[in-house]
Amino acid sequence: MTQSNRRERGRERHRGAVTLRRQSITGSTADQSLLDSRARADWKTKDAWRALRILSEFVEGFDTLADLPPAVSVFGSARSKPDSPECQLAEALGAALARAGYAVITGGGPGVMEAANRGASEAGGHSVGLGIELPFEQGINEWVDLAIDFRYFFARKTMFVKYAQAFVVLPGGFGTMDELFEALTLVQTGKVTRFPVVLMGTDYWQGLLDWLRDTMAAEGKIGPVDLELICVTDDVAAAVRHIVEAEAALNVEQEAVREEAVARTAAAQQAAADAPTATDGSAGG
Repeated sequence: MTQSNRRERGRERHRGAVTLRRQSITGSTADQSLLDSRARADWKTKDAWRALRILSEFVEGFDTLADLPPAVSVFGSARSKPDSPECQLAEALGAALARAGYAVITGGGPGVMEAANRGASEAGGHSVGLGIELPFEQGINEWVDLAIDFRYFFARKTMFVKYAQAFVVLPGGFGTMDELFEALTLVQTGKVTRFPVVLMGTDYWQGLLDWLRDTMAAEGKIGPVDLELICVTDDVAAAVRHIVEAEAALNVEQEAVREEAVARTAAAQQAAADAPTATDGSAGG
């Protein structure tokens, strides 16, 4: 009997372009080091260099995703089992979005993210995963065709918004809630316009929706119109249709703005051409 010469792969962690395995894996992440206020003595020597690393993550993300077709970011729990209702819904959603011409962007992990990536990939669409360095390594799921590993949450979160036309949020935990309320805040404050936010898994979200209406809105912390920022459905076709219609409406608005700008420019040019100049008229003798 011969023994295999292959070494056990063991645990693995990604830090941007760097891959750590086995004893090389440290106990902290780049985000932890950045946000740790106890290490202030190191700030003057380390944070200037850290700023360049942060900049490199934005450059890498912008450069990699610049040619991506219209996309939708899909969020949900990494802990959901493959046969759970939310994973089945996510897989159907990923396929429907791909057939509608959208790329699907997820956090690249397991659970709901993997299901959405699988649906998009099997339907022949673009399947994108934006991974993050975590103390408990998840890794990029096998259904991601284009992956970027980030050290910093804020760089990653920028890519989720910048390259998506909509968010679809399925049942999840704190990370999912974070993405949901960040999207709602950006829309509410006008940082992004006509950015559909779709909640799927109505039973799961009902308690939150009741609290938003009966407590937050009732006490005036948000306006009644803010509740209209959320589309709630379990119908995949309805979710995709909502996204498509919002994009079409935005295109109409942008075209109207362009036409108005062209008309104003033409009017200003005509007015300038018709205005008398200092040399017009006859000179007195």
